[in-house]
Amino acid sequence: MKRLNGFTVWGIVVSIVVAALLGFATYKIIDGNNKATDFSKYDFNTIIEADEYNGNIGDHVKGSSDAPVLIFEYADFQCPGCASINPRVNKVIEQLDGKLAVVYRSYLLSYHKNGTAAASAAEAAGLQGYWKPYADKLFAEQSEWEYASASERTELFNKYFTEVTEGKGDLDRFNSDISSDAVSKKISFDMGIGKRVDIEGTPAFYIDGQLIRWGEAGSVVVNGETISWDSARSGDDFVKLLKQIVEAKLGESEE
Repeated sequence: MKRLNGFTVWGIVVSIVVAALLGFATYKIIDGNNKATDFSKYDFNTIIEADEYNGNIGDHVKGSSDAPVLIFEYADFQCPGCASINPRVNKVIEQLDGKLAVVYRSYLLSYHKNGTAAASAAEAAGLQGYWKPYADKLFAEQSEWEYASASERTELFNKYFTEVTEGKGDLDRFNSDISSDAVSKKISFDMGIGKRVDIEGTPAFYIDGQLIRWGEAGSVVVNGETISWDSARSGDDFVKLLKQIVEAKLGESEE
């Protein structure tokens, strides 16, 4: 196979096709594309399992799905705030050692030109069991791909897949799955939920159906206890807030 600057001609053709298919699917995904879905049968405050309406791809859970406290995160991989808060969320989950799980759902912002492609790549990686490390990689390397061209983006996403799978993943399948109906349905399904819980921006977190919109003052009531916060954007303060919410939920707050 002929090579051009390190890339096979076939690889370039695949990249072009994938980019074209993603471009075609982007509007449908962001618009929801889920008119046939009866969302009334779903409890948005529980982990939603795989079914035909979400492309047979269930909710992605950071931490143990058996954790006694669930917080739901709606995020866009191209959102700077989401990238900034992601390592803090991971830190809280690890420190609380099984008490907290965060359920991740995509909520794409229309002005992020590579957000749909990134979410599609994460879902494609997830079909091979690598959603969490790939999602973390996308957030960590956001500045590298967020304004990349379609061909540059494909190259980077392939590189990330090879890195997080340590070369054990099926790269051809990954590229095929990115533009698959299953992946499109999953992201569209997440978007449909986000619209029904009135997401206005990302990152957005929910506990018991109550919004935790970091960066804006707010409050939630957990086990009868009102927990308030100001508009400060400190990541360390966010870690403390999540811990406080979990403690209140489990009845462990200090008197």
